[in-house]
Amino acid sequence: MLELKHIHFEVDGGREILQDINLTIDDHVVAITGPNGGGKSTLAKVIAGIVTPTSGQIILDGEDITGLSITERARHGISYAFQQPVRFKGLRVRDLLMLATGKEHAMADACKYLSEVGLCARDYLDRELNDSLSGGEMKRIEIAMTLARGTKLNIFDEPEAGIDLWSFQSLIHVFEEMRRKTDGSILIISHQERILNIADKIAYIRDGRLEQYGTRQEILPELLSSVDDAACRVLTDKMEVTTRA
Repeated sequence: MLELKHIHFEVDGGREILQDINLTIDDHVVAITGPNGGGKSTLAKVIAGIVTPTSGQIILDGEDITGLSITERARHGISYAFQQPVRFKGLRVRDLLMLATGKEHAMADACKYLSEVGLCARDYLDRELNDSLSGGEMKRIEIAMTLARGTKLNIFDEPEAGIDLWSFQSLIHVFEEMRRKTDGSILIISHQERILNIADKIAYIRDGRLEQYGTRQEILPELLSSVDDAACRVLTDKMEVTTRA
């Protein structure tokens, strides 16, 4: 279980990006949504240890991890997937999965994780993590790495960003399978209704404040029926990402 207690985050000049966030993540899948610039990705980075909150506490399974680095949090069981996965020239997919599993020769495991995200191991194990891979392929490889690590908290920051419609549909299937098979918690930052529909709980953040938090059945209908322009923009499923792929 992850607890965020009175989390504030300020940038130079005193502008508050996050304001007194109190949130408990103890369900299988939690989605965080809200208008662009509302603080969603910043909150994900605070949890992962990429940025340090100005004040407040982060408690993981009863332990205060507020002062831990991103590496130390990874050792405590937190994984973070970037909006744009990092590419490593010269590093192959098999190398990445071996690092994730911690087993030098666990080829059977590597093949299994690629299969679970809909990729053929024969076609991908020896591919380099470079620009020859599409955005959708990189996203699925990153999820395979997360599965291989088997961490207690998996954070995905806007996984739909930068991929085309076909890849997005495949990604939804991967998350549905991940939800079914993963023991740990999955935290997804997303604008997309189809991803929100996978969640057990949804948090809505606007202007750095947590405005709503509850079950999908409680929160999603209200967001979808809102006449607020920002909320409608957030929840549109017209796949703006197709124009950026």
